[in-house]
Amino acid sequence: MSKKTDHPFRKRWGQNFLADRNLLDKIVRTIDPKKSDSILEIGPGEGALTELIYPLVKEMVAIEIDPMLIEHLKNRESLKGLNIVHGDVLLQDIESLPVKNLVRVIGNIPYNITSPIIFWLIEQLHFWDDAFIMMQKEVAERLSAVAGTKAYGRFTVVTGAYLNMDYCFTIPPDVFIPKPKVDSAIIRFTKKKTPIVPDDKYVRFNKLVATAFSQRRKMLRNTLKAWNFTDSVKERIDFTRRPESLTIEEFASMV
Repeated sequence: MSKKTDHPFRKRWGQNFLADRNLLDKIVRTIDPKKSDSILEIGPGEGALTELIYPLVKEMVAIEIDPMLIEHLKNRESLKGLNIVHGDVLLQDIESLPVKNLVRVIGNIPYNITSPIIFWLIEQLHFWDDAFIMMQKEVAERLSAVAGTKAYGRFTVVTGAYLNMDYCFTIPPDVFIPKPKVDSAIIRFTKKKTPIVPDDKYVRFNKLVATAFSQRRKMLRNTLKAWNFTDSVKERIDFTRRPESLTIEEFASMV
C-alpha cells in the first residue's frame, strides 16, 4: 500500500486516489515508460503513480488543481525536479507546458469531466503521442458502442472520428481511497493515421453531433432544421432517421 496523508478528499474535484501497489505496478507495466519519454500526468493526486513513472523517463510534468496537493507533491523527496503545474487541465495548452512535445499522457481523471478531457486531447492532437486514461467502466464501454444502441452517442461519434481506443483492463473500486461506487477501466488512446474528419472541420462536426444528440429520440430533420446542408448531403442522408442510427462515417459526410 502507498503511504497516505491526511488530505481531505474534495468531492467537487472527484478525488479517488489509487492505494494498491500491485495495481500501480500493473499500470506502469501497461504504460511501459521509456527513458526517452516526456510524460504529462493529469491529476497526480498524492503522487503514488507519479513516483513510479518519474525515475523511468526523460522528463515529466504534472497538472494538479488542488493547492493542498501541490504542496504535498513539492515536499516529496522522490519527486524533486518534477515540473508541477497548478491549474485546471482544461485551461492548459500542451504546447505551452514545460515539457517537450510529443508527450505521452497519463491520468486518473475526475470521472465527471471524462468527456471534456477526451475532447481536450482531440483539440490538441498534434502535441501528444498516446494517452492512458482511467475512467468509469461504463463510460469506457460507450466509446466502443455501435450505432443503434443506447450507449452510442456524441462521445462515441466524436472520439471515434479521431482516436483509436484499446481497453487495457478493469479496475475494481477497492483499490481506491475513498472507494468509488463503480468499476473503472484504463483505456489507451492513439491517434488515427488519417482522421475521419479533417482538423479544420472539427468545430462544426462537434457542434453538429452535439445538436443531433441533444434530443436523440427526435428525427434529424427536427433537431438539425436550423442547419444548412448541401444538396448532396440531403440526397445521401435520410433526415427522418434518428441520430443513434447514423454511423460515424455518415455524420462525417455531413460536414
